[in-house]
Amino acid sequence: MDGRRRLAEPLKRVRQAGRKQSAPAAGGRRARAGKRRHDQLHQFAEFAARFTTEPVGRLVRRLLLPVIHVRLPRGSGIAASVLLVVATVTYGVVRGGHMPQIVGWATDLRDAGANALGFRIAAIALAGQKQVSREEILATAGVTGRTSLLFLDADTARRRLKSNPWIADATVLKLYPDRLQVEVTERQPFALWQKDGRVAVVADDGTVLEPYVARRFTSLPLVVGIGAEVRAKEFLSLVGRYPEIRDAVRSSVLVAERRWNLRLKNGIDIRLPETEIEHALDTLVSLDREKKLLSRDITSIDMRLPDRVTVRLSDAAAQAREDALKPKTAKRKGTDA
Repeated sequence: MDGRRRLAEPLKRVRQAGRKQSAPAAGGRRARAGKRRHDQLHQFAEFAARFTTEPVGRLVRRLLLPVIHVRLPRGSGIAASVLLVVATVTYGVVRGGHMPQIVGWATDLRDAGANALGFRIAAIALAGQKQVSREEILATAGVTGRTSLLFLDADTARRRLKSNPWIADATVLKLYPDRLQVEVTERQPFALWQKDGRVAVVADDGTVLEPYVARRFTSLPLVVGIGAEVRAKEFLSLVGRYPEIRDAVRSSVLVAERRWNLRLKNGIDIRLPETEIEHALDTLVSLDREKKLLSRDITSIDMRLPDRVTVRLSDAAAQAREDALKPKTAKRKGTDA
């Protein structure tokens, strides 16, 4: 203070001077920190070069010297830390299998917002379903009570519906603001297919509809063997032209994916040829009408050769035939004597 009790200099001017002095001090701290980093990297380069061969040492110095002079922008450390945390969390979510839960949570949040704006699905019209229930159709299409019409992907819902083996085709229409129309075309159960001791319901194109047999499907024709489910439609349609044979068949067996055998309900096996099946069936029907062949005590009928039909008698029929021939043979020998 001067003699008149006043400050020698204004306080504002003193504060400005303090700021001017502190700025160089802060700049000096940054410069010293940069110099320390520079010295540490330089020492590391020299250390690495000292304990390696000369070519490797030159390579180390060549790689580290550009790094020494790099000046990172302010906040780069914080950004790197944030990226590390995000990467760690993402890895943990993926590794732990929590991604579906997170996606589902985000989808529900999105649908909730759309429903609040008036795009909630208020009415659903279904058509064409018979074997598949309404609940199964909606669940397969991904439609729940929280789904909004705005964010429902009709193409995705259609593809998901066609993934059901019962559904051959599907149509999904969004009728804004709150109506959904779904129409499905179902496959029809055609036959029962047995493979490796297991029986499944199949469609006429070979698609397995159910891996088990419900009671309502027990009257379907039975086909057996690898590939039989695909070739059943053509073969069964051919056999269906002969009602007397069709009604007597218990199962149709595809042998080595080449030809068919018919197992009748009375236990007779009919071995059909690879080709000209229709001609073989015509011959079989004629023999049955003339000779009552399918009603006789036989075990198999071999029709694989085009010029002959081979019949195998059952054990009882063979024994009876042998017994019937013995007296005739003995009498003929006595007459000759």
